Amino acid sequence: MAHPAVQMTDVSLILQSNAGSVNILKNISLKIEQGESIGLVGPSGSGKSSLLMVMGGLEKASAGKLQVLGNDFGRMGEDDLARFRRAHMGIVFQSFHLIPTMTALENVAAPLELAGVSDAMQRAERELEAVGLAHRAEHYPAQMSGGEQQRTALARAAVTRPDILLADEPTGNLDVQTGDAIVDLLFGLRVKYGSTLILVTHALDLAARCDRIVQLRDGEVMTAHGAVT
Repeated sequence: MAHPAVQMTDVSLILQSNAGSVNILKNISLKIEQGESIGLVGPSGSGKSSLLMVMGGLEKASAGKLQVLGNDFGRMGEDDLARFRRAHMGIVFQSFHLIPTMTALENVAAPLELAGVSDAMQRAERELEAVGLAHRAEHYPAQMSGGEQQRTALARAAVTRPDILLADEPTGNLDVQTGDAIVDLLFGLRVKYGSTLILVTHALDLAARCDRIVQLRDGEVMTAHGAVT
């Protein structure tokens, strides 16, 4: 039987600030099956992005147990987590996070080159073409619009054919029309590669496209409902 994509049991995240300890996530238990799409919603400061970062191994849980594709993240060091992300995850951020000194093609190829894939550039070219940016391959991020930069970020996330796609407010810096196009591409990539999609969004209409909606408030899961059929 296949492992769940994500299995969280009583996961908490406590961060230090000038005012002392802050409980960001509180005893979260959540199971996400492989191939599911999940919309994480809630008001600003509810812990949505922090939960996504914990799932991606970019923040270490302070307590509880987190297993991703059967791997116990609590037992993995930073290097192991980085290798796991490269092999199994694609991450899309609101602010694109492209490397400014690299072309669109080089940005997309970077994860494959880090993994030592011999045909990295050819695969990156195909992924850029899939998001409609073959003509922008040699352009740098500063020469591209916000929508083009996010398309490039999507191609970079998808080029490794990830088991899990994590998206943190991927339309947050885009106008409505451009955002809608990005969302269509994101869900298309999920179908194309059979990936699990975990999407943080303020937009309930976007979350409603997912199989399930998980609502957070003050670092706690309030509801987990769906499925949208």
